[in-house]
Amino acid sequence: MYCPSHFQEDRPAALVGLIEQFPLATLIYHGADGLTADHIPLMYEASLDGLGKLVGHVAKNNPLWQVEPEQELLVVFQGPSTYISPNWYASKPEAGKVVPTWNYAVVHAYCTLNATHDPAQVLQIITELTDKNEASQAHPWRVTDAPAEFTEKLLGNIVGISLQIKRWQGKWKVSQNQPKQNQQSVIEGLRSEASDALNQMAPLVESYGTK
Repeated sequence: MYCPSHFQEDRPAALVGLIEQFPLATLIYHGADGLTADHIPLMYEASLDGLGKLVGHVAKNNPLWQVEPEQELLVVFQGPSTYISPNWYASKPEAGKVVPTWNYAVVHAYCTLNATHDPAQVLQIITELTDKNEASQAHPWRVTDAPAEFTEKLLGNIVGISLQIKRWQGKWKVSQNQPKQNQQSVIEGLRSEASDALNQMAPLVESYGTK
């Protein structure tokens, strides 16, 4: 990924934070028919001897789990993103030398994949994923709420996957290349819009801006 130094984000806490907030990943690899991309929610798990791993599951019919153990996969997590209008730049009236752009935050993780068919391990994966995503519900749904025979049948049709992170890269393109006055006016422009993406971007521009 092309990433000028002022957009580079290397702090593990920031990378993990984006992954946990936006867990739907795009997994890109070279399959039998060429480049393939799958979209799968993944859960980050820390480790003491590496960068951690990403855990999830796929349908047994999905060839993703059959990739060779040594093959590298690119896993992309897309965070907040939004269009930035030139009208939001405070410097626009001075000379008009402003153009539109797009702000975004992304994490690229380069991984190798291991698959498991063990029902107990797959059940643990879907239980942890479910509990994590149901935590905000008033009455969280549990895997055990479904009939045991129904769950057992489903387990036979899915495969657990674990992606060991070998290296990762973050890019936070959030107006760091703009003068302070433009960063502030972009924040004001973003906050004037009623949208989750826009409201998520304003704090990033503020926190990454020139001090």
